[in-house]
Amino acid sequence: MLQRLTLSPARTDRLFRYLAIGSALLIPAVLAAFLIQLGWGSAPAWREFGTGFIIGTDWDPVSNHYGALPAIVGTLLTTALALLLAIPPAFVTALYLVDAPAGIGEVLSQALDLLAAIPSVIYGMWGLFVLVPLMQDHVQPFLSETLGLGQVVFFGTDGNGFGMLTSSLILALMILPYMSAVMRNVFKMTPGMLRESAYGIGCTRWETARDIVMRYGIRGLLGGIFIGLGRALGETMAVLFVIGNVVELPGSLYASGTTIAATLANNFAEADGIMRAVLFALGLLLLLMSLGVQIFAQYYLKMSGAGRGEK
Repeated sequence: MLQRLTLSPARTDRLFRYLAIGSALLIPAVLAAFLIQLGWGSAPAWREFGTGFIIGTDWDPVSNHYGALPAIVGTLLTTALALLLAIPPAFVTALYLVDAPAGIGEVLSQALDLLAAIPSVIYGMWGLFVLVPLMQDHVQPFLSETLGLGQVVFFGTDGNGFGMLTSSLILALMILPYMSAVMRNVFKMTPGMLRESAYGIGCTRWETARDIVMRYGIRGLLGGIFIGLGRALGETMAVLFVIGNVVELPGSLYASGTTIAATLANNFAEADGIMRAVLFALGLLLLLMSLGVQIFAQYYLKMSGAGRGEK
């Protein structure tokens, strides 16, 4: 007869403790491995171009002269525009879903979660075949001619549908479900008594949302925004389809450009020698940018929480 193997509670707790510690240590170990690999692979590029690589604007594979500034500017510009476009509708959508009737709210919440699950390449294909023609034939002419924004320096006088504005719209559509889903869950955590008390003293829905719901869940709201920021910062396929993939500083929001992730996707397969090291350097810069965003987010959340008296 086989004897059943049993573990004492103390041994089980000790085993679980070692497992938890090992899992926790795995995170910095993987991060360190990424940094070491990218640093080692990019070393020839840093020796060749130095820190001038970061502010260089040339991208000439024939003469092996490269600069990262166009990709960095494109990454930051599209990310900033995407957040600017996505935050207001994400907030309003989450606020509506909390107070929506049960049947409508559940359906729309499920649809929101499904949008967050759509692969980025699908967004890119939709942007290429639907959004780009729409931007070229209707949106860009409307902005330039009807609203007169063609006279503004950061808007172009003409466009082919591709470019910074289109890629920012795609990114905004991608990160909106993530941020809205987080905000929705934060709003639902607000005690009903607080909201009912606000309504009882005559507050409107907007005043209740601004002064009660937002203040109660500000950490969650900021967390959702930073999640969207991190998602947009490293997005590849959706941007690759619609940004134009021209390695130069964009002259306007209608101009084509590139991002770090798009540059890596376009060139890494056939890269060799110094160009491969340059792409490793771009990857290192993107990783450091993402880490910087996360460090700033944690610091800001901690300092803002301390200002509100949170522990």
